[in-house]
Amino acid sequence: MTKKRYFFLILILGSLTALAPFSIDMYLPGFKAIAKYLHTSTDQVALSLSSFFIGIAAGQLLYGPLLDRFGRKKPLYFGLALYIVTSIGCYFSNSLQMLIIMRFFEAIGGCAASVAAMAMVRDLFPVEDNAKVFSLLILVLGASPMVAPTVGSYITAAFEWQVIFLILTVIAALILLAVIFFLPESYQPDPSYSLKPVPIITHFLTVIKEPQFFTYAVSGAFIFAGLFAYVASSPIVFIEIFKMDQKSFSWIFAGLSVGFIGASQVNSQLIKYFKSEQIVNVTLVCMVIISAAFLIGSFNGWFGMAGTIVMIFGVLCCVGISSPNTSALSLAPFTKNAGSASALMGALQMAIGALASYGVTLIKSQSTLPMAGVMAGSSVVALLVLFIGKKFIKNKVEAVAGATMAAH
Repeated sequence: MTKKRYFFLILILGSLTALAPFSIDMYLPGFKAIAKYLHTSTDQVALSLSSFFIGIAAGQLLYGPLLDRFGRKKPLYFGLALYIVTSIGCYFSNSLQMLIIMRFFEAIGGCAASVAAMAMVRDLFPVEDNAKVFSLLILVLGASPMVAPTVGSYITAAFEWQVIFLILTVIAALILLAVIFFLPESYQPDPSYSLKPVPIITHFLTVIKEPQFFTYAVSGAFIFAGLFAYVASSPIVFIEIFKMDQKSFSWIFAGLSVGFIGASQVNSQLIKYFKSEQIVNVTLVCMVIISAAFLIGSFNGWFGMAGTIVMIFGVLCCVGISSPNTSALSLAPFTKNAGSASALMGALQMAIGALASYGVTLIKSQSTLPMAGVMAGSSVVALLVLFIGKKFIKNKVEAVAGATMAAH
């Protein structure tokens, strides 16, 4: 594979992976405007974020079998088309209930992009390169928290909040055109793959019974929950508690994303010298320590805005380093069931992420305590799952980057 083709594939796959996060990050600065327009509160508007997470979790379980049965591109076409239609529905939403429903189905459409991209990484690249490819995808994915909130804040300031969903519609249409004309089909349809409920459940059970998948997918999902806790509570923390305006919030959000993106690129260098398993072990312990310090400091009121930013930055760095490795280790044992494995891994991430985003609303406190509490709790659970699960892995499939292709 030439460097040019390698770069182009990473760009398209990264755009697919970034679609759902972009759909989240762009409308966060518009929470106040949406609440005002729909005559409700920002806490209630946050339910549309939770419904989006639930839609992604449910949708990924739907697309996994479809990707293994019909190949990667046909289900991807359907998902992107559904995303476009429901984004237009969000544009025309005139009630909170309609927005919540449209966001749910928008997520079901958009999650086809991320599931297909993850499966195609396993199809198109050698298993020993997967961790490095995932790190490069995060580099493209990083455009979301850096660009989307800023764009969303300026759109909300200059136009109505509905324009955000009009722009998302255009972005999805452009991605669909790139997929149709430039992305190769990486997996031939398998007519023997049954779409009846019992065989589908059997396939998912086969995947989740693999100790390596269960250990790293579940642990990785709880690691990722720290990121979801941050995303869900960041408008409340920075806009309502620290009294930032929308534009300042978007720049802080973009700046914090540097920790996540930069750490993922540090990981692409670390995996040249260390195994993915070793990297996960060390970064997860660091995440537990940082998030515990954040929780204790939040409880005692030690941190102002600067201290809060430092703590969040540290947690996001840990997530950025560990996540590509947990993803690669989760998918490494699979070839035939890669689509189902990718879908199940994504569903676990989004389901636990939805619980994390909902969890921050349950802790009634006008402080950083809800965010810090969910971050600390999820990181401790992730470490316990990793520690216990590794005892059941007897035939570990390595996911170490002995990569020969230069990182772009």
